Parts: sequence; C-alpha cells; structure tokens
Amino acid sequence: MNSLSFPALGKYIDLLLDTVCVVDKTGHFIYVSPSAEQIFGYTQAEMMGKQMLELVHPGDRQLTLHTVDRILAGEPQPHFENRYIRKDGETVHIMWSARWSEADQCRVAVARDITRRKHAESIQQAVFAIAEASHNTQDLHALFAQIHLIISELLPADNFSVALRDNHSAAVTLPYSREQVVVTFGDASTKMANQLLAQVLDTNHAHLYNAVHEHQQLQSWLGVPLKSHSGVLGALVLKSFSAEHHYSEKNMELLQFVSTQIAAAIERKQMMARLEHLALYDQLTRLPNRTLFYDRIHSAMARAKRNKGIFSLLYLDMDKFKAVNDNYGHTAGDLLLEQVARRLESCMRECDTVARFGGDEFVVLLENIDAPNQALTVVQKIQATFAHAFDLQGHEAHIMPSVGIAHFPSDGDTEQALLRHADRAMYAAKLQAN
Repeated sequence: MNSLSFPALGKYIDLLLDTVCVVDKTGHFIYVSPSAEQIFGYTQAEMMGKQMLELVHPGDRQLTLHTVDRILAGEPQPHFENRYIRKDGETVHIMWSARWSEADQCRVAVARDITRRKHAESIQQAVFAIAEASHNTQDLHALFAQIHLIISELLPADNFSVALRDNHSAAVTLPYSREQVVVTFGDASTKMANQLLAQVLDTNHAHLYNAVHEHQQLQSWLGVPLKSHSGVLGALVLKSFSAEHHYSEKNMELLQFVSTQIAAAIERKQMMARLEHLALYDQLTRLPNRTLFYDRIHSAMARAKRNKGIFSLLYLDMDKFKAVNDNYGHTAGDLLLEQVARRLESCMRECDTVARFGGDEFVVLLENIDAPNQALTVVQKIQATFAHAFDLQGHEAHIMPSVGIAHFPSDGDTEQALLRHADRAMYAAKLQAN
C-alpha cells in the first residue's frame, strides 16, 4: 500500500456501511472510511492519528491487545468482537475482520456495528434469565439478588435498589439495596435517589437525571416503575458515579422493557409466598400452624439425634377461655388469642417456635437448651407475662395458661410421643389448678 491508494480506494468504499480502518504498528489510525462517523461518532479528521486503544471500552482492552498480538503474528482475525466508546459516551459493539499487511507495516480491518444485534440478544437473555429466576429462587430476597446480577449484565448497576409499594397502605419499603460506591456527598445522593423514587411512584413513569455535583463528580440516576397487570408494584432505582458512564434514554428504554418481566417475577413470588403463608400459618394469630410445627419439630429431632442434644416441648391451654367467649363474644375471644400469641412470642428466643394447634391450644418448641430445667424458666417467664390483665376492647380478662412439658429424648423419641406426654402433663396441671 502507499499513501495515494487510500484516496483512490475511498472513491468506492464511501458507499460501504461498514468502516475500513487502517492502523499503524503503534496502534494509531492512519485511515478510516467516511462511515466511521456513524459507528464511532468521530469524523475522519478527528480519528486520524488517534490511538486506537483509547477508544476501546476499558473492559475489553486486554482482550483487544491479545488479539492485536495475534494479528501482528500473522493470524488474520475474521470475526473478532469488542466494544468501543463513542464520542457521545455510548458503548458500541463492533465485529472486526482484520489482518496484518507486512508490506505496508499496518493493520487493515473492516468494522461492522453489531450493537443492535447484541442489544436484542442481551434483552432476550435477560428475559429468559428473569423467568428462570422467578421459578428457581427460594424467596423474594434471593430473586432480587438474581435480578441485580441480570441487570448488571445490561448496564452499570453497582448501586441498585428495589422498592415495593403496598397496594393497601401505599407504604413504600426498600427490601433490597446494594450500595457499592461510597461518595463523600452521600446524604445529597440519597436525597436525590429518594426524590427520584417518589417521582417514579407518583407518576408511574420512568425518570432519568444526570448532574455534575459540586465536587465535579458526575452523578446519574435512573428509576423505572415495576408495572404489572394489577398495577405498579414498586420501582427499580440505579445510581452511577462513573466518569465513564451516565445513564441515557436508551438505558431507560432497556430497563423499562425488562422491568415488566421483573414485575411479573416479583408478583409470582409474592403470590407463592402468600399461598405458602396460608398453608403454613394460622390466619388469626399469624403463628405457625400444625403443618409447619411438625416440620420444625422433625428438623429439631434430626439435629438433636445428630448432635446428641436435647430440646423441650411446652403444651399450653388457656384456662377459662370459654368464659371469655361466653361473656364478651367471639370477637373478644379472637382478640384474646391474638394477644396471647404476641405475649408468648415475647417470652421466646429467635430460635424457638410458637405454634397454634387450634382453639386455645398452643405449642412451644425450645431448641438449643443445655438442661431440661431451662424449660421451667421459660414457663415461669410465661406465667409472669400472663399475670397482667388482657385488654379486650374495654373489658379486662385475667387468663393463665396450663402448661405441660416434655423433653427429648427422655419423654419420647418421636413427635407423637412427645406431644402425648406434654398433653397429659398439661391436663394434669389444669386439674391441679382447678
């Protein structure tokens, strides 16, 4: 090649949508065809003499250098892909066909913009990944973490939050938030994020905000609503403090598209959680029911057998509960059961289980105890808590529980044996109290 061949060739390659690039041995552009401006955003004049590596996306520079070494070694690269940063800051995906010209001591390459194809592929992959996550994750928090990873494949998401809005109370919670960038102006940034979230939820529309802070650091916020067929569930909020990337209208459109899939996944997980709660929890007291309790005691027994440990079971029945129903009505009786549940929970540790077996019967599973007499300490605590009167919508009721205790393994080595022993002990305590 010689210097005259480039203008002559340019008469024909001006018609190409792909771009012809010629780079010298030091990595500087010495020729680009006119279509380069459509791909890179720079004019021909601006690209001449520019170092090629400066335009390559930072995440692809090592890969690009490795590929350049192979080209210089005489290995043509017909389908090499990498990313470049356009003049306007956008990322463009390029597929190259490149080879080294030993005679002219330069690399000759043809660049094809495949951004739209990569964009479509990434969206499709994200949609599939979200659908898979909605089925495979165990709970909402695990789903949010997986969604965070999926979004991170599409655009910068180091600072990512999921907000959910309660349909009945309109209260907004932040069940998932990851802040990986620490900034000195955190309060101002948090305030802006909260304002953006409020805008998104008030208008049910996506919002984008870019600004340069007084510290001359670029800040970028992006928020989109999570819309489902039943309404707006909440919002996704992303923040970027990177000098190399700020959110754009294209980013907003992309996030809006996948947000509908995310909303569907969240709604499905919420529905499954509600069904599970209905199946495993008592609806009046919100305590575990028999089904969940049997699962808990089965697990506790397996752990105790494996570790040669012990645990205790308390069986409780409320004395004179029938009198409350007869004197004040079933509404007062239901209110009493709710208050009993809360008082029992207040006496327990986090590792203990309080369950309602039905009527006015409750069962407590005490795990991780060192000696059986620790169960007596818990019973004394319960009795002290129940010594205070219950307020039943203006009526006072003094209710005490009769309690039976069973210890594993001395009083039984099966769930049924332990419950029978504790039930008998409870009735014995009730007869003694009367």
